[in-house]
Amino acid sequence: MWQGFCVWLLRRMGWRIEGSLPAIPKYLLIGAPHTSNWDFVVCIIARFALGLEIKFLGKHQLFKPPFGWFFRALGGYPVVRHERSNLVQDAVQLFEQHPNFVLGLAPEGTRKGVHRWRTGFYHIALGAKIPLVMLGLDFANKRLILSEPLQLTGDKGEDASHIEAFFRPIKGKQEKEIPPGLGWE
Repeated sequence: MWQGFCVWLLRRMGWRIEGSLPAIPKYLLIGAPHTSNWDFVVCIIARFALGLEIKFLGKHQLFKPPFGWFFRALGGYPVVRHERSNLVQDAVQLFEQHPNFVLGLAPEGTRKGVHRWRTGFYHIALGAKIPLVMLGLDFANKRLILSEPLQLTGDKGEDASHIEAFFRPIKGKQEKEIPPGLGWE
């Protein structure tokens, strides 16, 4: 019933989902461009509409009382961004520990404009030997666009060009450019 409500709600809001999620037990889902708090709202509704149990990483402030329980119930794992930790290895271990695991991330790491994307998502996918699925949040046309799974090669330039080509035409809620070459080099 909840899934049906979320399907209805997405339609009522004018959104449609293009593409489908892969029928594989593990993958990393990256959503971009991340320009607004509305990205999270739309993605959570889409998550339930698709019937997907997806985990996500969020800034630790979201997990404090009084609403921390809510973000944990949605599948969130808190991240303290200003502390040095091996977040990539921790995420790889999550994939190793669970036979079915989907993790969603915003590769920019913030809603602000950035000159380069963080590369943690890339190293998580390589380290866990899982494919990457891309989710474009196209606010201009109210579309959530899902890519086919992309198995990364380890060649950052080649992989970045595939990722950049997917996200380049997608417009977020706020105007924000995808960094050329994702700014990795």
